[in-house]
Amino acid sequence: MAHVIAVAGKGGVGKTTLCGMLIQYLCEKGKGPVLAVDADANSNLNEVLGVQVETTLGAVREEIAQAEIAKTSPIPKGMSKAEFAEMRFEDALVEDDDFDLLVMGRTQGKGCYCYVNGLLQTQLAKYQHNYPYIVVDNEAGMEHISRGILPSMETAVLVSDCSRRGVQAAGRIAELIRECGMKPATVGLIVNRAPGGKLNEGTLEEIEKQGLTLLGVIPQDETVYEYDCDGRAMITLPSDNPVKKALFDVLDKMNL
Repeated sequence: MAHVIAVAGKGGVGKTTLCGMLIQYLCEKGKGPVLAVDADANSNLNEVLGVQVETTLGAVREEIAQAEIAKTSPIPKGMSKAEFAEMRFEDALVEDDDFDLLVMGRTQGKGCYCYVNGLLQTQLAKYQHNYPYIVVDNEAGMEHISRGILPSMETAVLVSDCSRRGVQAAGRIAELIRECGMKPATVGLIVNRAPGGKLNEGTLEEIEKQGLTLLGVIPQDETVYEYDCDGRAMITLPSDNPVKKALFDVLDKMNL
């Protein structure tokens, strides 16, 4: 079964950027193929990884729903709805050299995300034996953990910025993992965008208060900001970039 790494944290702390670099790290270490999963309805992991996404699980769900009421159905004659759905869900898997990407996406307009969450859970259960590693970029909330959507979790990487609120959010996620009876081998915090790569006493105090294990600190970097503004894939950052170097050093120590 795959080693599942869940990346979670408060919105806006840079977890998707670090998640993309984590996937790149595993690929460069020869631990692929990796299944990258964008489990955020507001998906953009593909932009960090530099790949195009043609469709998502949510989009396929809407396509099938519309087919049931349309006068002309896209389902070929002789093919059942279930067979067509399975074929289209496979189309939602983007294949690259060292990793594949599965994007949950969202439903159109108003409505609950329960259905697409269920689709994601089903697809992960199907794929979990095909990859040595599955890396999941979770939504800003904690739904995928509380609903048990992930097939398992060996490593939980909690990401925060230097704010107390970010650290508190990470602490709540760690507590939820315990409450849900999950027992990952590693649950740790990475603090992102730290000025000068240093944490002040207030942040360190909050980390201790929340009972979190600090895995490492990632410095604030202007180049990452520029890449983001220009829409450039973060995995194309040079190897000597301070963010990439700091994260890869942290991952080396984690012995993934």
